[in-house]
Amino acid sequence: MNAEPLAPLAPALDPGLVALIDQVAERQRADFGHMASDLKADGSLITACDRWSDATLVEGLARCFPGEGVLSEEGDKTVPGSDAYWVVDPLDGTTNFAAGIPYWAISLARFEGGLPVLAVLDVPPLRQRIVAIRGQGAWRNGRLLQPPSLQTHPAGCASLCSRSIGVLQKLPNQRFPGKIRLLGVASLNLVSVAMGQTVSALEATPKIWDLAAAWLVLSELNCPTRWLVRSPEGIGAGVDLSAADFPVLAADRPETLARFMPWAEALIS
Repeated sequence: MNAEPLAPLAPALDPGLVALIDQVAERQRADFGHMASDLKADGSLITACDRWSDATLVEGLARCFPGEGVLSEEGDKTVPGSDAYWVVDPLDGTTNFAAGIPYWAISLARFEGGLPVLAVLDVPPLRQRIVAIRGQGAWRNGRLLQPPSLQTHPAGCASLCSRSIGVLQKLPNQRFPGKIRLLGVASLNLVSVAMGQTVSALEATPKIWDLAAAWLVLSELNCPTRWLVRSPEGIGAGVDLSAADFPVLAADRPETLARFMPWAEALIS
């Protein structure tokens, strides 16, 4: 009797990086339900935990990876000039976090040559950690993930962000081809496709820190994406991305992408 081949184990991450993410995730779980929020200039929410998480991650990455710059949501939003650099969203889903909804993420991605080569998405309330390495695959809690195109999705859920929900009014005579879900976390909206939780995701105004890690997870699991206005690939050093949006449609397979494209096109029309 032949034994089934073992799935490849997730490559070990730098121990300092693991300890850093563990530290921030534990603090966020402890602060959950106890944080007041303020409004930022763009109207989005921020808490003291966002600020602490950002500062801790930026300082920790500088210690673990000296010479590698960091672009972060609450810090410097200019593309670093170092050969390798990090893009960080310290707490993606602040509205959920502040409202007592237990669904948010820590998002980190290491870039080389204008592309993410390592991604870590940690979901503290679920104690889940998704890791992707360019050319090697993606894992959840150490278990290798399979492309969603190899799976069946009878529920047919599709993820929309709050700013893309208006596309339903633009095509009143067409039935939306999915059961709508709004998760409230841009990175997890996108990565839900790669995880097989949804068949497509449409994000209207994601920033580079929202999508950096999810982008690599989607790529490693063969999920087609369509950048609707501009691509985040290969952005040069010194570019300020504080106001740059990257509208995107992601899908589990090419035919799904084609089915949802009319709504993606309506988003930018």
